[in-house]
Amino acid sequence: MHDIRMVRDAADALREGMRRRGKADTLGPLVERAVALEGERRAAIQATEEKKAARNVASHEVASRKKAGQPADDLLARARALGDEIAALERRQGAAQSELEEILMGLPNITLPDVPEGDETANAVLRAWGTPRAATGVAPHWEIGETLGIIDIARGAKVAGSGFIVYRGAGARLQRSLISFMLDLHTTQHGYEEAWVPLFVNRDAMVGTGQLPKFEEDMYALRDDALFAIPTAEVPVTNLWRDEMLDGARLPLATTAYSACFRREAGAAGKDTRGLLRVHQFDKVELVRWCAPEDSPAQHELLTGHAEAVLQKLELPYRVLLLAAGDTGFASAKTYDLEVFAPGVGKWLEVSSCSNFSDFQARRANIRYRPAPGEKPRFVHTLNGSALALPRVVAAILEHHQRPDGTVAVPAALQPYLGASSIG
Repeated sequence: MHDIRMVRDAADALREGMRRRGKADTLGPLVERAVALEGERRAAIQATEEKKAARNVASHEVASRKKAGQPADDLLARARALGDEIAALERRQGAAQSELEEILMGLPNITLPDVPEGDETANAVLRAWGTPRAATGVAPHWEIGETLGIIDIARGAKVAGSGFIVYRGAGARLQRSLISFMLDLHTTQHGYEEAWVPLFVNRDAMVGTGQLPKFEEDMYALRDDALFAIPTAEVPVTNLWRDEMLDGARLPLATTAYSACFRREAGAAGKDTRGLLRVHQFDKVELVRWCAPEDSPAQHELLTGHAEAVLQKLELPYRVLLLAAGDTGFASAKTYDLEVFAPGVGKWLEVSSCSNFSDFQARRANIRYRPAPGEKPRFVHTLNGSALALPRVVAAILEHHQRPDGTVAVPAALQPYLGASSIG
């Protein structure tokens, strides 16, 4: 969420931010409406203060006349009229404030200056690691998964509908092994504290990280209980510190968590719908960091490196993309996407988005810190990234490490967890 002061003092920055995202036509009018509302709100505040001052003068004069035994009916009537005018002004101020806050809730974050303009075609490949395997002779993951009896798409659809997957035998063990491997790596080598968090959160939590109100239709919800199934562990983890004041000396904080994730939206009809590429329920290990504003660029690079380390240890070729402003998520100020190459489907698959949210989420969730005793509180900067989302990682493992005999080699780092050097 944006600071109201931006509307008053930096409206041009908001306009430019929406333009860089390619949203000048759709969101530009909202910025202008916000500017007008802020003017109305401040004018109502000033007029209210003036009316209150006039009412105080009238009240003092009433008291003086009564003490002197003089009539004061005209002043009493004036004071009552001023009271009515004040009430009307306060209603006007409240209405302007409410509409202004609603608009600010719906405006995306402003991307950082080094984020390129444009849509997804302007995304920049920053670096790559490993050599993508040639696609010749490589079966797609859904075929080898079915042949090995480790992925059961048909029975997942039977019990829950399309977009829900059953993993069986070595497939189930692979899921469990990947989760344990990632959590151990992040807690023992990267300095994260592990958390086990609820899979359902309240509306305030979803608003705090930016999923609501904009993306409510994409969420699974328990309406009777006013709870939402989490789309990512980012939501409960980030909100652990909602409405709290952090000790600046403790920053940065770093937490990792595994969770199942639930998303009603599954992409464009007919696009990437086969196998594990787009599903409604999936497993993911998340990284979340909280830091001082001046540290967030370096923290963003650090977090991205932690996600890259997982891919390197899994021996999966990948590339790092800097997303253009028009392809950057609603709450993010800057995002790196990590994509692995899956030779069986012949595509680069996104397995992680590592984002710097600046103070956008912290304002919504009211997460502040005090830099030092006696200093004025500031909003933290929040960052998070998948490290990693499992479905496409599994797809890449099955395709990249596939052998001619139909078995799949298990990366060395994962073998102690799986208890095997191959699948099949």
